[in-house]
Amino acid sequence: MENNASRALAGVPWERAVIEKLLLAQVREQRAARRWGLLRKLLWLLLLAAVVAALVAGRMNAPVRGPHTAVVEIKGEIAKGADASAEFVLPALRDAMEDKDAKALVLLINSPGGSPVQAGIINDEIARLRKKYDKPVYAVVEDTCASGAYYIAAAADKIYVDKASLVGSIGVLMNGFGFVDTLDKLGVERRLLTAGENKGFLDPFSPMTAEQKQFAQAMLDQIHHQFIAVVKKGRGERLKEAPEIFSGLFWTGEQALDLGLADDYGSLDSVARDVVKAEKVVDYTHKANPMDRLAKRFGMALGQGAVGALRELPQVR
Repeated sequence: MENNASRALAGVPWERAVIEKLLLAQVREQRAARRWGLLRKLLWLLLLAAVVAALVAGRMNAPVRGPHTAVVEIKGEIAKGADASAEFVLPALRDAMEDKDAKALVLLINSPGGSPVQAGIINDEIARLRKKYDKPVYAVVEDTCASGAYYIAAAADKIYVDKASLVGSIGVLMNGFGFVDTLDKLGVERRLLTAGENKGFLDPFSPMTAEQKQFAQAMLDQIHHQFIAVVKKGRGERLKEAPEIFSGLFWTGEQALDLGLADDYGSLDSVARDVVKAEKVVDYTHKANPMDRLAKRFGMALGQGAVGALRELPQVR
């Protein structure tokens, strides 16, 4: 009432002030209703897209009849959550090996590598399934089969390459940057508090001690030795005695044949036709649902939109 009275004194009738306030409240309510309407439409659209994706995936994963060559792709970075992760590759391997009509499994590889943990899990599962089902597993390299990707390929019975494929990089790395003196030059004080003398290990703004560097190198060497053991076990006597093989270098497919890192030239079609003797190729690859990725990408935005809409709802004061 004080506000109305002040406006009346200023020459604005109080009735007009009340009407303006009511109209403003109505506009806010309509705005909130529109936002909720858009949010509901978006959620229904996401739900519809998820149903369509599930139906398409169901058709793609429908049982295949007759002899065929099973294919599982190992493409892109090998990392948790990626398409080439144990989460998606392992179920695909099991589906392919369990299918009695699948005469062999082909790992179609085009990857620069990635996590040694993910690669190791996949390698172990391939070895287990080969033993359980007594079914051949072949690796076919497209452009690249390096580092963790070769870790996986080493589990196959044979590795086929193109003469220009890039193969190898049997090594391990840990990288980063050091900005120890940068903050001093900028006049910025770094306040890093830790409990444990090595808790700040690998912090880019803290110096690395000789002991920490030695510790990191020992860890890398251990993982490298694990990698070497897997390759030697998988390739056996086919592997040439050459120290540079495990130096982290990579080679063309032609050179890989000479070094015993690969067995022959071949593509997916040629291996299915000439080696497996089952020209029909069926893809068992599991990939992340696009709707899951979309939901993760827009989840926070939707949450913020919902919060904003809630703020616009009429409130009792």
